Amino acid sequence: MLTLSGISKSYGDRVLFADATLQANRGDRIGLVGPNGAGKSTLFSIILGEEQADEGLITLERGVKFGYLPQESAPVGDETVIELAASVSPEFTQLRRILKAWDADHPVEALHPETVHDNVHDRFNELGGYRLEAKARQILAGLSFRDRDMDRPAREMSGGWVMRAHLARLLTMEPDLLLLDEPTNHLDLEALLWFQGYLKSYPGAIVLISHDREFLNELVGSIIEIRQSKLIRYRGNYDEYLVQREAQEQQLAAAYKHQEREIGRLMDFVNRFRAKNTKAAQAQSKLKQIDRMEKIEAPEDDNRKLDFQFPQPQRSGLKVITLENIHHAYGENVVYRGIEFKAERGQRTVLVGPNGAGKSTLLKILAGVLTPGTGERILGHNVKAGYYSQYRVDMLNPQNTVLEEAFDTPQRLTEQFVRTLLGCFLFRGDDVFKRVSVLSGGEKSRLALVKILLDPPNLLLMDEPTTHLDMSSIDALAFALDQFEGTLIFISHDVYFIRALANHVIHVNAGKLTHYPGGYQYYLDKNKALSERAALTAGSLTGGRPGTQDPRSAMASNPASRKDQKRQEAEERQMKSKERKTRQLVVQKLETEILQLEARQAKIVTELESAATYEKPGLASHLNRELVEIQNRLDEVNPEWEQAATRLAELDVSGET
Repeated sequence: MLTLSGISKSYGDRVLFADATLQANRGDRIGLVGPNGAGKSTLFSIILGEEQADEGLITLERGVKFGYLPQESAPVGDETVIELAASVSPEFTQLRRILKAWDADHPVEALHPETVHDNVHDRFNELGGYRLEAKARQILAGLSFRDRDMDRPAREMSGGWVMRAHLARLLTMEPDLLLLDEPTNHLDLEALLWFQGYLKSYPGAIVLISHDREFLNELVGSIIEIRQSKLIRYRGNYDEYLVQREAQEQQLAAAYKHQEREIGRLMDFVNRFRAKNTKAAQAQSKLKQIDRMEKIEAPEDDNRKLDFQFPQPQRSGLKVITLENIHHAYGENVVYRGIEFKAERGQRTVLVGPNGAGKSTLLKILAGVLTPGTGERILGHNVKAGYYSQYRVDMLNPQNTVLEEAFDTPQRLTEQFVRTLLGCFLFRGDDVFKRVSVLSGGEKSRLALVKILLDPPNLLLMDEPTTHLDMSSIDALAFALDQFEGTLIFISHDVYFIRALANHVIHVNAGKLTHYPGGYQYYLDKNKALSERAALTAGSLTGGRPGTQDPRSAMASNPASRKDQKRQEAEERQMKSKERKTRQLVVQKLETEILQLEARQAKIVTELESAATYEKPGLASHLNRELVEIQNRLDEVNPEWEQAATRLAELDVSGET
């Protein structure tokens, strides 16, 4: 479908791609990853023809249709939301407007058959007609648009909602290849989960840039990483990519260490004997040997693993914040009627729920930046609240450099610590000497996060803190907040981030707060159980007929039936026991194989780090090939073991019940 061969692209001395290749076939689900600035969006621009590669070839299958969602700033004109979502082609949009204008001037009961009108209507139906519009409405609803929003002019909506409407347009259009650049940035959690489910059955191929690893784990079948100007492809989802990359890095580090030792040994010989006439020729030969080596690049520093301690806030009382009898409305739109809220020290609470339910309003009331209509906000003993939202960027001093702004805190911190933290949030090298006034909106948001982490309050309220962050920065933020000893209340659509931090979930919907005293998985499990119970209750209410005897009581009244039942139960127990033994053997066999593979893997890595290995011609190559084969087999057998172990556990549970 799409092939990129030998693509190179540079901006001055900065090389983004050098002889890079990419292949996307029908049905592929590809995640494109790499740090900010690696060239992900530029690669999309090259594919779309908006930028030219310095070298290389792009080959497209004939007739392939592209759909592209940029990260920011999609255009909008005078169209309504539904017109934008249904604008699958200029012709379709024009025909729809002609028909709407006709219907407005000619009420249905007064229409006269006219050739022009019939021709327009026929062509409109050929292109999908009202069926396409119905599909667009369904998709808009999934992305949290309300019915009353459908006919609003799109330009009246915020930028995030305009991006959602453009996303709906792409899904309605169903191009053969979707290119999505951070498509979840403008979605709340409920819309994200709907969108994720929709993409699972999408008929075309998808290449997406995302910093949401849970989203990638659920969707993609391969990861392409931009690293050292290359496009490196890995099989599997994001978690599987991390495992494979770790194995490759171990191999690369071992090979690099050996080559450095070998070069050092040869240079020792050169330095010792180059001045001696009898050895000069041999010394020159060693230098040529070094020149002929295919140099292995030094492994990149791994900034993902953080091991420094963040400043901690002063300890608060047990009761941190309380809301009593809160009423709040925006004009006639009533958000809350008499809600109560309480948070205790150490809680990490995530607010979830549909867009427009009032999550951000609740967070602003808790932060004290919004005064409710009626009710009381009570801070506990020694509580200092801090609120993170986009408005915080206005609190930065535009005349300061990034480093000066980070140091503008009561905490006494070393420059190394501050610069390390700035580096985790993508301020590296000379970036720390930029003036705040020249930073982008995303950079200012990241700097505001750094300032919070350097001097955190003991009640931290955060609205979508992971926006504008890449994965290493999200890891840095999650690491810092995991160490945080105060109380955290936050809103996020990043499921990985929520799972990493939340120990309490509050579902906000229709002016009500439902508390779940556990993590995100606990919330999902409880919701699922409640839904199943509701379905069973509904079934018993609608499907049961009065006067029908329960089959179990009928069985109990008949001795012959009881005997048959006991025999049947005994047979079922025997079958379950046999099945359990079979599954247990499968699990044990897989566990044995995994242990053997991992032991051999560790032994090979040790051998590759040994200089003696490279003295035997071909041995290192053979070991590297074997290491790759072992990793590939582990990639196959680990999921098999997980599946078999899960089945065995399910069988044990069913046996107990």
